[in-house]
Amino acid sequence: MLASHSNHEPLIRMSIVTTHSPAGSSEEPGVPGNAASERAARLCAQTALFMRDHVLSLVSHDLRSPLNAIHSWAYVLERKVDGADATAQRALAGIRSGVEQQVQLLESIVDTTRAETKNLALDRERFELRPLVDTTVIDVRDMLAQQRGVRLMLETPLAAEQLDGDRERVAAALWLMLTFATEASAQHSTVVLETRADTSMWHAVATFTAAPDALEDASLPHLLEMFARRQACEPRESGRIAWVLALCKRVAEAHEGAFEQGELVDGQPVKLSLRIPLNAG
Repeated sequence: MLASHSNHEPLIRMSIVTTHSPAGSSEEPGVPGNAASERAARLCAQTALFMRDHVLSLVSHDLRSPLNAIHSWAYVLERKVDGADATAQRALAGIRSGVEQQVQLLESIVDTTRAETKNLALDRERFELRPLVDTTVIDVRDMLAQQRGVRLMLETPLAAEQLDGDRERVAAALWLMLTFATEASAQHSTVVLETRADTSMWHAVATFTAAPDALEDASLPHLLEMFARRQACEPRESGRIAWVLALCKRVAEAHEGAFEQGELVDGQPVKLSLRIPLNAG
């Protein structure tokens, strides 16, 4: 649906994508037939890969702090303990050795494993945002929202604005935002995507009413892994996101932008916000 103001006001385009395509609609589907299934599988695999990388990053960070503290206190104790006490010295040496072994494990297993996606390569090009947004919304509608009875609504004044970035990465981040919002919404509810561009930044905000039970409802179709959906319902530390949304965060940061997730509280509105500069820094 297109709505416009008077000739003296900017044109506002508002597209509403419902759970059913109207008869005779001129909309082109996002990805037809088997290609849609293949694309969904590829996007889910990317989501899982970045989630794994995010978890390993958290493990590495959260384990290093207590290990460093243990190592430091071992040296403090060493200065307090009688140097002639062989048993105490062996105990301290064992503590230091154990800490060093754990650090080596982190470096050889955790850090090496996550190195695959640690430095996110971008295939930059200048592209129009509106076609990407329209196609992604239709993809999520066809892949998941229709089957779950969730309505997707797009509100945007975007026309011919362009972004200099990795089109596929940006599309994947937007797809995941909308997919998660759909998964975390009850049947017959609405997910609203508001997106615009100002002089320097592209903004995309997906708003939905949280229904955590929907994430674990086995009677509903799902695209995201059960483990990821369950973790998304758990309490989060301040500033941290649900593991499954790691791809959104990494893509935003690789473009020198930002991604934020609101708290998932049953029955309350939640916002997923993505900001990416229009031009490369």
